[in-house]
Formats: sequence, C-alpha cells, structure tokens
Amino acid sequence: MNQAVLHPAAEPTAIPLRELLPWVIFGGLIMLLAIYFVGAEEGATSIVPGMYVHEFVHDGRHLLGFPCH
Repeated sequence: MNQAVLHPAAEPTAIPLRELLPWVIFGGLIMLLAIYFVGAEEGATSIVPGMYVHEFVHDGRHLLGFPCH
C-alpha cells in the first residue's frame, strides 16, 4: 500500500502596493499604446506615415469594434 503524505497547503503571499504599482502603471501605458495603434493610428492622428500600421492591425481593429472604412 502507498502511504500518502500530506503537505501543508501553500498560502498566497500578499504583494505590497509599492512593488505592484510600477508594473500596473507600465501595463496601463502599454495597453493605452496598443489601443492607440489599433483604434486611432490613421489619418490626422497618425504617428507613422503610410498605411503600414493600419494594415497590420486591420483585423484587430474590426474585432474590437473600431470602424476604419
């Protein structure tokens, strides 16, 4: 017969807000940049000249509900 050994369950450790806040800000900035490129990178607000970015994110734009035509 096998002897089952029970180990104490691992408890989650609280992450201090000071350590988490820079990552939350960084992630938020990356998300805003992604939303800009998917949703507004064309026409008068374009940072990159040409249609390269528009064509690269074209399907994602429709998937997220942004009109582009």
